[in-house]
Amino acid sequence: MNATTATSSSNNQRLRVAVAGASGRMGRMLIEAIAQSDDLALAAALDRADSPSLGTDPSAFLGQPSGIAIESDVRAALSKADCLIDFTRPEGTMDHLAICAELGVKLVIGTTGFSDEEKARIAEYAQRTAVVLSPNMSVGVNVTFKLLEMAAKALSSGYDIEIVEAHHRHKVDAPSGTALKMGEVIAEAQGTKLADRAVYERFGHTGAREDNTIGFATVRGGDIIGDHTVLFAGTGERIEISHKSSSRAGYAQGSLRAARFLAGKATGQYDMNDVLGL
Repeated sequence: MNATTATSSSNNQRLRVAVAGASGRMGRMLIEAIAQSDDLALAAALDRADSPSLGTDPSAFLGQPSGIAIESDVRAALSKADCLIDFTRPEGTMDHLAICAELGVKLVIGTTGFSDEEKARIAEYAQRTAVVLSPNMSVGVNVTFKLLEMAAKALSSGYDIEIVEAHHRHKVDAPSGTALKMGEVIAEAQGTKLADRAVYERFGHTGAREDNTIGFATVRGGDIIGDHTVLFAGTGERIEISHKSSSRAGYAQGSLRAARFLAGKATGQYDMNDVLGL
């Protein structure tokens, strides 16, 4: 067997992954992570029909041409893949999911900002293919969720809870999906619902802070990747649990773990707790 045949055989054994939003910041990070893995192969790269990157090699920025081209034909791209990783916008992800369900392609969703109706549709599509949906794919963030669950149970009375998040100036949804998930984890751990406790805005003469509320504060600016801090403020002390991202690499590596997890699933909706065995 010559070297070319051996390489081809090795690639055939790898999990074939497609990346949506291939020319974006997260798309490029995913492509780099796939290129560095020894069990995954970049099978297709998707971008919008008006993207100037169409027709170019998605791995060219690495100096390691992949031999494929960025395309906008979703069906054609997904026909070459076992799994799609999607960090785009809700409307785009929902279109991709419909075709994934039709073709039996697994889907890792890192997109945030879904409506309740869209979340319900994702659950329906998950009856036809396997889906990992998480507001944050970072392994560290998902461990932070577990820490928050523990803290919320122990600090269920006598502590005010505030969630502060900061992201880059281009992020379009607020609070972030991660911040909302943190609020949901805390509320559930305390036997309540976030919708009954959340305070998203404060302006003017607000009066004293209401008991048992969970406040949110949003910061947008510069190139902040993603910072989240949950403050449990009591009398004479406060506890802060924080996660700060200095790179999107953590999101990419978590996404690859999710893709590997889905390789053994036919249908169903999962989250990063399932992926990480938490």
